[in-house]
Amino acid sequence: MTSTDPTSRRESASSPSRRESASPPSRREFAFPVVCVGGSAGGLDAYIRLLQNLPADLGVAVVIVNHITTMPTRLHTVLPRFTTMPVELITEDLVIAPNRVFIIPANRDLTVDESGGFHLAAISKPRGWPDVITVFLKSLTARWDGKIVAVIVSGFDGDGAAALRGIKEVGGITIAQRPSTAKQPDMPETAIASGWIDFILSPEEIAGEIRKIAQVASGDPPRAE
Repeated sequence: MTSTDPTSRRESASSPSRRESASPPSRREFAFPVVCVGGSAGGLDAYIRLLQNLPADLGVAVVIVNHITTMPTRLHTVLPRFTTMPVELITEDLVIAPNRVFIIPANRDLTVDESGGFHLAAISKPRGWPDVITVFLKSLTARWDGKIVAVIVSGFDGDGAAALRGIKEVGGITIAQRPSTAKQPDMPETAIASGWIDFILSPEEIAGEIRKIAQVASGDPPRAE
């Protein structure tokens, strides 16, 4: 695994804020894992099952990148019923923070900068299947110093698969939902076919793996499941 120590370039993310109101970070403040959960059709079932099995104090940031383009997302109003973590719709310059769930707005590309701030832009692929998951994962690969976990769940097409090699090259972990547990298996099947997937798991098992990753990242030995 190739990873780099988090640097002091980043700003405090103890709670989501605008970068101008944040204080300079310590080296550890941006060492927490970011879990990108990419999905589409049938993804809601996977998001719910995953979040129901994640502790609220795990020390990871969960970013749900749902590649919807035809209507506004409602995930930020639905998912709080299934987790005690705060769930927030991403806005420009919101700072990524652990123990929270962040939701991409519809019809937007999402990136993160070196200071931990989210940025939104007009979707770069307005026709055909979007590639918003790939765009965000590539942004994490280039700019996030902490552990990266890419999770591909139920959905059409193969968004996200093109970024998996890059995740692996920076020492990240890649997980695909077991196709037999997905309402629409196209997206996880494409991810698996890429040859860059570490684990093929049900949503409940994915939550268990994320718990282990978080424990290792925090310096604690993983607990037996």
